[in-house]
Amino acid sequence: MDKYDVIVVGAGHAGCEAATAAANMGSKTLLITMDMTKYAQMSCNPAMGGVGKGQIIREIDALGGNSGIVSDYSAIQFRMLNRSKGPAMWSPRTQNDRTIFTIKWREIIEQTPNLHLWQDSVTQLLFDGDSISGIMTSLGVQFESRTVVLTAGTFMNGLIHVGDKMLGGGRMGEKSSTGITEMLLERGFETGRMKTGTPPRIDGASLDYTKMEAQVGDEVPEQFSFLKKGDLKIQLNCHITYTNPAVHQIIADSMAHSPLFNGQIDSIGPRYCPSVEDKVYRFADKSRHQIFVEPEGWNTKEVYVNGFSTSLPLNIQLKAIKEIEGFENARIFRPGYAIEYDFFAPTQLKLSLETKLVNGLFFAGQINGTTGYEEAAAQGIMAGINAHQYCNEKDPIVLSRKQAYIGVMLDDLITKGTEEPYRMFTSRAEYRISLRQDTADERLTELSHSIGLASDNRLKNLHKKRESKRAIMQHLKNQSITPEEANPILNEQGEGEIKQKTKAQTILTRPQIGISQLRKMSSELDSSLLKIGASRETLLSCEVLIKYDGYINREELQASKMTQMDKMKIPNEFDYDAITSISNESREKFKKVRPENLGQASRIPGVKPADISVVMVMLNRNVSHETA
Repeated sequence: MDKYDVIVVGAGHAGCEAATAAANMGSKTLLITMDMTKYAQMSCNPAMGGVGKGQIIREIDALGGNSGIVSDYSAIQFRMLNRSKGPAMWSPRTQNDRTIFTIKWREIIEQTPNLHLWQDSVTQLLFDGDSISGIMTSLGVQFESRTVVLTAGTFMNGLIHVGDKMLGGGRMGEKSSTGITEMLLERGFETGRMKTGTPPRIDGASLDYTKMEAQVGDEVPEQFSFLKKGDLKIQLNCHITYTNPAVHQIIADSMAHSPLFNGQIDSIGPRYCPSVEDKVYRFADKSRHQIFVEPEGWNTKEVYVNGFSTSLPLNIQLKAIKEIEGFENARIFRPGYAIEYDFFAPTQLKLSLETKLVNGLFFAGQINGTTGYEEAAAQGIMAGINAHQYCNEKDPIVLSRKQAYIGVMLDDLITKGTEEPYRMFTSRAEYRISLRQDTADERLTELSHSIGLASDNRLKNLHKKRESKRAIMQHLKNQSITPEEANPILNEQGEGEIKQKTKAQTILTRPQIGISQLRKMSSELDSSLLKIGASRETLLSCEVLIKYDGYINREELQASKMTQMDKMKIPNEFDYDAITSISNESREKFKKVRPENLGQASRIPGVKPADISVVMVMLNRNVSHETA
């Protein structure tokens, strides 16, 4: 068989991004999957993005990944969440056609140069001393490679639970993967078990939508990708309904049959996406919980019941769900279930996602203890980039916390570890005003283009956007608006009147005034902006820059201080035992995590600030000795 630079095991969201990234950068890449009809399968809800997650998809797109493109292509609805809040919270989300999503990914994969495909199950990893050397499949086929990116999702020793029924599998109807966990344990890796769940799928034709609240898409839908492809002219509605005391009573009476509560499952599940049993038990004071009724695509009746994840027996699932308003005659296509699977503590990784114990072996996705398509895809693209860098003996690409939500996530995982499935939230980022979804291309595209991933077209679009922003900001700074023009609209918006000519930029700092109101005030300004031809998104981005200027400057000042600490590299062989003046607790944590820089060291939970100061003194002393 052929020899490869990069082998990617698994073709979920992480695997697809990893394989296409490495191949597009020039590495000879092999993507291995058990089923070539299920690339980036949406195993759970048919949606991409959301709070924190939408920012990640835009960052993947800015880097030259494909998740944003596929999400836009398969979208059946687009919503910008949290518009009523500050711009740091604005988060794009698409509802997607599950089938089109997978088909589009396959099309992209098959058209990617340097990317080969193989349908099989990987049963062994092959090693050459402390380095990876390839894989062995269930068919006995051996592939050699300089690097391997393992993206096994929920398949490693996966176990599905529906009531007291237990089935081996990575998804319903698909077999699990065995053997790899055991091999890695023999090499000293630490592993654990996590769980996740999914709700029943319902025949939408059996539901009464007149009893539910319609949730419509945005009137002017945007897109994830910075490579604009056209508007979403038709959208499907989602719907909202609620559980009720009758539903809760059925579930409460059936707890003994729930694998989550009877001891059948003892692994850790996602705290922020609990099962309906969890919600009834933990929030017993609540009389109802929200249920989102989400269509699975344009040409299917199948509906995803978001908010009703469960592993109760099928008869109880059906009994409980029929008590929900609008679900009185519901027919189940397939039951909800819980799934347990192996994961590896992410503290065993370098910031590049390469494992510390085996050279050239990278982990990405749920194997690292995360949950969600977006988190997996982000790890995938970074693992693919760094596998290519490794093959070419180049420094790894590590995104910082001030640079991307992806950087926040990877630093959290590798520095702090995780005791539950990790999910991205905007609250995890210290610099979330700077990490807005609309700035992902400005933060990441030049970097990605410089390493050979982001296309020339992406860079050209970025330069055009920056030129537009400069022109818009100049017009807003220079053009004045008279009291006669401004005051009628200021009064409409509940803002105080102006008494003399005022710069548009100054008026824009008022809370109730946006660029759209400014354009109504001044035909001259409106004409100037029309000549620029800037997009609605670019205009909004300029508005945010003006309104939040003070906050953004403050974040940049704080970020620059962090950067100085991140620049202080700590050699992997640094001898913490030789420093007698640090606490034993900090010493043990330093030795376990092996931080790559002082900034990362300072973020290890439980490490004392005084011990960071001591390490910094020792690092400075070593630098002084080396330069003397």
